[in-house]
Amino acid sequence: MPAALLYCADLLRPRRPDEHFAAEAALAAGLGATVALIDHDALTGGDTARAVARVPANLGTAWYRGWMARADRYAELHRALAARGVRLATGPEQYRAAHELPGWHGTFAALTPASRWIPLGQGEFPAADALAGLAGALPGGPGMVKDFVKSRKDEPEAFFVEDLADVAALRRTAECFIGRQGPDLAGGLVVRAFEDFVGIGGRAAEARVWWVRGEPVVVGPHPDHPEALVEPDLMGVTEAVAALGCPFVTTDLAQRADGTWRVVEAGDGQVSDFPRGTDPEPLIRALIGRPLPHPIHRLADEGPRPSA
Repeated sequence: MPAALLYCADLLRPRRPDEHFAAEAALAAGLGATVALIDHDALTGGDTARAVARVPANLGTAWYRGWMARADRYAELHRALAARGVRLATGPEQYRAAHELPGWHGTFAALTPASRWIPLGQGEFPAADALAGLAGALPGGPGMVKDFVKSRKDEPEAFFVEDLADVAALRRTAECFIGRQGPDLAGGLVVRAFEDFVGIGGRAAEARVWWVRGEPVVVGPHPDHPEALVEPDLMGVTEAVAALGCPFVTTDLAQRADGTWRVVEAGDGQVSDFPRGTDPEPLIRALIGRPLPHPIHRLADEGPRPSA
């Protein structure tokens, strides 16, 4: 197992981890991991030589733990590190498969809302007939739009569609979403069937599960609802994670109104965030090959428990 972790450097203090990751990086170092720093701004700007300049040569195998990067930038990071004798434990194709919905949706199709998608370039909008084709392949009723990685779920006009059969309304929502994403649009447009989930304060209460080598090592709330304590049913999810074949992934689960637990999103664990109050030690121990006291960690504090 790799015993090195690569964190994003602080923009103003490049010899230190970004404040968002500082506590986790300190924990990793305290557990015996080698910690090195990546310049994320240089990475996103395409200057991979500068991005990896502070990573020691011949470090061996490592995990990245930092801000999101486009799949093509991650592939460039992988190549730049390989040239320094550092191998990322998650390969570029594995990263894309876990990070982008088209990569993981087929494996999780029975566990997640039905979805269709279309690749788009920057500033490109889908034609009305293409949108109609996406919507027509989904169950009738309400839906939502997102890109291959992110949604704007706090902005209904850029997220929710009352009736997917209303192609004009779908187009308005899609154009609003694409316009607001701007240069951050990832991959293209996804149209998903809407499912009614149990929530807190008007939003679905999600659990985030962290998987390392196919094992669920941390189960906690989603960062959007750090106060929620939910206990998801992982039936079928373990098999799907194994089938995806990626070494470090997350799954976000929510309970549908009928009581069924559904996978809302999957993601690459390297760029997935921890909510406040969740102890990352079991995850770090799993990543660096230190024994875990328990196979699954859950928050001990009580919180709202949504039920069907």
